[in-house]
Amino acid sequence: MKIALIGYGKMGKTIERIACERGHQIVCIIDENNQQDFDSEHFKNAEIAIEFTTPAVAVQNIRKCFERGIPVVCGTTGWAEHLPALKNEIKKNGYTLFWASNFSLGVNIFIEINKYLAKIMNEFPVYDVKIDEIHHIHKKDAPSGTAITLAENILQYIKRKTSWIKGSAEDSKQMEIFSAREGEVVGVHSVLYESQVDKILLTHEMKSRDGLALGAVLAAEFTFGKKGFLSMNDLLKF
Repeated sequence: MKIALIGYGKMGKTIERIACERGHQIVCIIDENNQQDFDSEHFKNAEIAIEFTTPAVAVQNIRKCFERGIPVVCGTTGWAEHLPALKNEIKKNGYTLFWASNFSLGVNIFIEINKYLAKIMNEFPVYDVKIDEIHHIHKKDAPSGTAITLAENILQYIKRKTSWIKGSAEDSKQMEIFSAREGEVVGVHSVLYESQVDKILLTHEMKSRDGLALGAVLAAEFTFGKKGFLSMNDLLKF
């Protein structure tokens, strides 16, 4: 495939390496300093774009791709409030977007286990539940998109919780999410169930960005030739 990279930080560079190792061609790289290249011939020749930038610019980057007829794989989080409007645009105009809060295979297995555990723990109100997440100091959004995904899945099944909150809860119906930004930590997510007598801890820790980058490239391969809104559930078929 001919791939355009939007965002050329550590993730973008890792995606470039893995995409090339899998036989793909990077035809255009766009970062904050060359926004004019959205109108370049190199970008127009791309068959798909992979977008890893920041919450402030992700939506406009996606729409720029749509306007030029280029499908998008997006791994930027922190802008989910715009997702319903984008889904309407995708359905109305036949655009293509693959979005995930996390592209790691391990994290997505972790997310499925979290759902299953939440179903069980709904029956045991003696356990409170909270989420802890740690990322590198460069990450803009907090809580992370993955932490929010975990929280929203828990809220689907645990009826004694009605919402999540960043930091300390004001009442028992709120589920706490604690976020920390430390050094170059790739990503650690933990779901903790705790009673007065014991605790159950479910944790996933990323060792490197390679797993995220590989997932993004696999998503691009899966998305090629398809239409509509796609997610890791479509790719992994859990």
